[in-house]
Amino acid sequence: MADAHAAKHHDYHLVDPSPWPAVGSVAAFIAAVGAIAWMHHMFAGAPIVFAIGFAGILYTMMMWWRDVIREAEFQGHHTRVVQLHHRYGMLLFIASEVMFFVAWFWAYFNTALFPDELKDVARVAATGGVWPPKGIITFDPWHLPLLNTLILLTSGTTVTWAHHALLHNDREGVKKGLILTILLGLTFTCVQAYEYMHAAFAFKGNIYGATFFMATGFHGLHVIIGTIFLFVCLIRVQKGQFTSTQHLGFEFAAWYWHFVDVVWLFLFACIYVWGAGAHVAIEH
Repeated sequence: MADAHAAKHHDYHLVDPSPWPAVGSVAAFIAAVGAIAWMHHMFAGAPIVFAIGFAGILYTMMMWWRDVIREAEFQGHHTRVVQLHHRYGMLLFIASEVMFFVAWFWAYFNTALFPDELKDVARVAATGGVWPPKGIITFDPWHLPLLNTLILLTSGTTVTWAHHALLHNDREGVKKGLILTILLGLTFTCVQAYEYMHAAFAFKGNIYGATFFMATGFHGLHVIIGTIFLFVCLIRVQKGQFTSTQHLGFEFAAWYWHFVDVVWLFLFACIYVWGAGAHVAIEH
């Protein structure tokens, strides 16, 4: 296989056989069985089964990405054509993430725009015919949500600074920009956790809480994933990896972070500001 790679006369990368798809599938199955058994209290060792499966998933991710980094940095398999196709793949992945959040926005607006739909008796009973539902005390959008919006917008500028620094071979600028972006991402997560702890409504028992926590909670998960993504990029920069012409890992992390920023702007405008209700707007 190595000889075939060395003798190739094309720009494409024919990957070597890899155990990670099979290992990852087995680990995901074990984690799913453990999670289902844990939630249904089927046997005492279910949390351990889930932990083993989850650890296997993390191990697969690290080893698989290690192999991809080796292919790019040390084996020279990521030609311009391969890089272009990786970009297509990342764009399609982000598009799928967009549709994921469209589902939560759809669930939110389906009820928020028609809270008094007479044909849906259960909906009227759940909302009281108004939005936000009767008895729900929403967050003040101009307090912590606005602070988090400013934090994420600032993080978008710092990751762009790091990207431009990399394009100009300013490795110190890359490090500083990444460190600031990571710190801002951690700050956002801490502020959101504090906000959740002081929420006047719960996840269960009302449609507002369910849609609010699902939409903002999954966004918070994406922020955590993006922060880890950027932290790995920082480690790779410290190791001397990435060049001004080949830095797909960093570029994808920046794309992902900007996607997270844009989603938050929609969440802030639609759920925190518009969804807060007229009484909040009148107070200000």
